[in-house]
Amino acid sequence: MDSNSQSANTTDTYSHRLADFVGTAIALLTLTLPLFVIAHYSSNDVVPNNQQSLTYQLQKPSE
Repeated sequence: MDSNSQSANTTDTYSHRLADFVGTAIALLTLTLPLFVIAHYSSNDVVPNNQQSLTYQLQKPSE
């Protein structure tokens, strides 16, 4: 009975380590991936800044 509990304990430890690793990887992706996506799409090179100033010339009505 002792050997069965030791074998289950080894598998349980491996499962916990795997779960910790996967959880850490998911947490890091969740925290860093949005930052990279925002940085990529908020670049100034993506949208050219072709703003033209709108000026209107008002003429005085002739008298």
